[in-house]
Amino acid sequence: MAPNNKKAAAECVSEDALIHLRSYKYSAVDKSPVSNYILRPYWNAFVELLPLWLAPNMVTLLGFCFILVNVGLLVIVMPDLVGPGPSWLYLSFAFGLFMYQTMDNVDGKQARRTGTSSGLGELFDHGIDSLNCTLASLLETAAMALGTSKSGVFTALCPCLAMFFSTWETYHTHTLYLGYFNGPTEGILIACSVMAISGIYGPGIWTERIIDLVGEKNLFGYDHLVGDHSIRDIWIAIIVVSLVFGHMPFCVLNVVKARRRNNLPVLPVFLEWIPMAVYTLSIGAWLYSPYSTLMRENHLVLFCLTIPSPTGPSC
Repeated sequence: MAPNNKKAAAECVSEDALIHLRSYKYSAVDKSPVSNYILRPYWNAFVELLPLWLAPNMVTLLGFCFILVNVGLLVIVMPDLVGPGPSWLYLSFAFGLFMYQTMDNVDGKQARRTGTSSGLGELFDHGIDSLNCTLASLLETAAMALGTSKSGVFTALCPCLAMFFSTWETYHTHTLYLGYFNGPTEGILIACSVMAISGIYGPGIWTERIIDLVGEKNLFGYDHLVGDHSIRDIWIAIIVVSLVFGHMPFCVLNVVKARRRNNLPVLPVFLEWIPMAVYTLSIGAWLYSPYSTLMRENHLVLFCLTIPSPTGPSC
C-alpha cells in the first residue's frame, strides 16, 4: 500500500479497528431446516458453476444487481407501486430476490473455495445485506400493491429494524444466530412467494377475504377473527408480531447470555438502541407529517434509495 493510501486509511479507520478487522473470523449458527436440508445442497452445487477467477465480493455484488435491476424496472413500469403491473414484472421480482439469496449464500463458499476469505469481505457482504433490506422490501410493497400508503412505507422500512437487532446481537456475541425460522432464509422465501403469487393471480389476491381464499374449514374455528379480513388488512400486524415476538427476544436473550458469560454488565448495552430509536422516530415523523410531500408525491422509491441504512453498533 502506498504511503498516501496508508495515511488515508488511518484517517478513516483507527489502527485498533484495523487489528480487529484482520483478526476477524466468521462465526454463524443456522438452525433452519429449510436452509440445512433443502437450500444448502443447492448452494453447494451452484457455487461449483462459478469460475475460480470470480471474486467473492463480485458474487455479492452480482446478487445485489438483481435487486437493483428490478428496482429500475419498478420505476419504469409501475412507478406508483400499485399497478397492477404485468405478470412478468412480479415474477422478475421473485426471481431476482431468489437469486440475491443464492448469491448471498454462495459468496462465502466462493471465498473458501478460492482461499480469499477475509473480514473485509464479510463487512462488504453485511453492507450489501443492509441495503437490500429496504430495496427488496420495496419490491414486496409493490407486489402487494401497497403503494406509498402507511402500510407500504412500513413494509419497506421495517426490515431495517430486524437488521439492526441482528447486527447488535452479532456485535456482542461475535456469532450470527439464525433460528429455526429466520429472515434471510424463510423470510426471503415468503417474500419471493408473495411476488410470484402476485405474478400468477394478480396483486388483487391480497385484498380478497381470507375466508374466501382458504375456506371456512381451514381456519380451524377462527373464521370470526380473521375470516372477513384480507391479508393486507392484517399485514402490518404480521410484521410487528414477527419482529417483536419472533425476532427481538432471541437477539436480546443471546446478548444477555454473552454478557453474563463474560462477566460484563447487561443494562448498558440497551443504551445502544437510542440512536436507532431516534432515527426510526425521525423517519416516521418525516414521512407521516402532514407537511411532508414524500408520500403525497410518491417519492418512496427515491427515499428508500437515498436514506442511510444503519445496521448496528458495529458500524
